[in-house]
Amino acid sequence: MPYTLIDGKAVATQIKQEIAGEVNQILAQGGKRPHLAAILVGHDGGSETYVASKVRTCDEVGFKSTLIRYESDVTEEELLHKVEELNADADIDGFIVQLPLPKHISEQKVIEAIDYRKDVDGFHPINAGRMSIGLPCFVSATPAGILELLKRYNIPTSGKHCVVLGRSNIVGKPMANLMIQKNDPGDCTVTVCHSRTKDIKKYCLEADIIIAALGSPGFLKADMVKEGAVVIDVGTTRVPSAQTQSGFKLKGDVEFDEVAPKCSFITPVPGGVGPMTIISLMQNTLLAGKKANEIINIK
Repeated sequence: MPYTLIDGKAVATQIKQEIAGEVNQILAQGGKRPHLAAILVGHDGGSETYVASKVRTCDEVGFKSTLIRYESDVTEEELLHKVEELNADADIDGFIVQLPLPKHISEQKVIEAIDYRKDVDGFHPINAGRMSIGLPCFVSATPAGILELLKRYNIPTSGKHCVVLGRSNIVGKPMANLMIQKNDPGDCTVTVCHSRTKDIKKYCLEADIIIAALGSPGFLKADMVKEGAVVIDVGTTRVPSAQTQSGFKLKGDVEFDEVAPKCSFITPVPGGVGPMTIISLMQNTLLAGKKANEIINIK
């Protein structure tokens, strides 16, 4: 069957224009320009790329951005002190601490130190808790981006069986939580599968929607997907490649070429979920900025 390719890049471009329009409106009404800060520790290649992309996108939508860099030997105490400073800085609407952090720093401690009203990554336990019971909050960027794609492609979710592959706190768990809620997109029957699930194939074959977030390249094969399924691929693993200049390419959790012909909708890697993750962070920052302008109130 012919499938529809879900173009995350195109949707992200559209949302960028919408955000830029809102920023212009806020400024025209005498409001404050939204301000996002990012803390980057060390020189991890993936983190460098992500943060550079976030700073660039801030520029494109009209946000102010601040990048704070530390070497990987920064102490936990120093980092926590900087978090406190950003919490207290009235000009900064939202900020992120780019993960992963060096081993000697407790990521959980850092996440919990962030004022949840500025936690635009949506990782703070208060935001995670509010999300799980359907209260206004900052939803973590990747799940929020996936919901946006389902919405903009008018993919029906109500009453569908959604299988989430992976149980991470950043994607798997929040995704399952969002898909089960009385919302559109949402209202699904949700099954979460992970590395200890017996006979994953059986669950996948029953799924109307599969969201693959395992970090296992090419895991989902054609014989695991029923005709007409919707497949969302969250995986982005760097694998060696002789075809590219850099010597590697990004590969998703889905064996795209063999799975796509069976699908009604499918996301590519790259260009599917990835661009939506950064744009969701921008949407959260806009929300945080509006709160500062008292247009919206997250209590």
